[in-house]
Amino acid sequence: MDDKFYQPKKEMTPLEFKNIENINLPVESDTITAVILKPESKSIKKTILFFHGAGGNISTYQFMTKPLVESGFQVVMVDVRGYGKSTGKPTHVNVASDGQKMFDYLLKRKDISNTKIYLFGASLGSQIATHLAKDNQSKISGLILDGGMSSFTDIAIHFKPEMKDVIEKYLISPYSAKEDVKSLQGLPKLFIYSKGDTTVPFEHGQVIYNNAPEPKQFLEYSGEHLQAMIVEPSQIIKAIEKL
Repeated sequence: MDDKFYQPKKEMTPLEFKNIENINLPVESDTITAVILKPESKSIKKTILFFHGAGGNISTYQFMTKPLVESGFQVVMVDVRGYGKSTGKPTHVNVASDGQKMFDYLLKRKDISNTKIYLFGASLGSQIATHLAKDNQSKISGLILDGGMSSFTDIAIHFKPEMKDVIEKYLISPYSAKEDVKSLQGLPKLFIYSKGDTTVPFEHGQVIYNNAPEPKQFLEYSGEHLQAMIVEPSQIIKAIEKL
């Protein structure tokens, strides 16, 4: 049932950044792609590895990363299998393993390994980012979740409550943010959610936050799904800078 969660789009709109480096990483018989977006500042101190949501591709979510780059962050945006220029078909398992392979590749680059690294999961990307954080906690400096669901199972039940019993029995999350986050003792964490979100319930954010050990911060804004960087950009940037 993995295909019910992913809605990849191949068509891309132009990326609105000055400094773009394209990455093509072979994985099994496929290729996953990413872009490294460098700010104009030459002294880069922080790198953000960004995993986007279920729909579109990296070009769909540049409204979330452009303010970060403009604020001096180096940002890596990843398209997992099937999205944008990446080939193949996404599944919960290969998305997680591909995320680790991309992370391992990036750590071999001095322009990234010499910076503090933060994982950023937007919506569905929250599952990948939190899972990566659990497995690589000593190598990162923080985790950011914006509008992330508590688990694949929980979001399926939200959209199909009449099938709750069936979903709980047959749709078991291979990994989930609400469980993985429990192991992140000592890692700075930022949770960004809105009560006006009609895609991912506000309660999902509360569940993850409550399960998370300190240090952590819950930032609430007023707006639709993943609109925090549009309605409260300065507040979001300031919170990320403080991580």
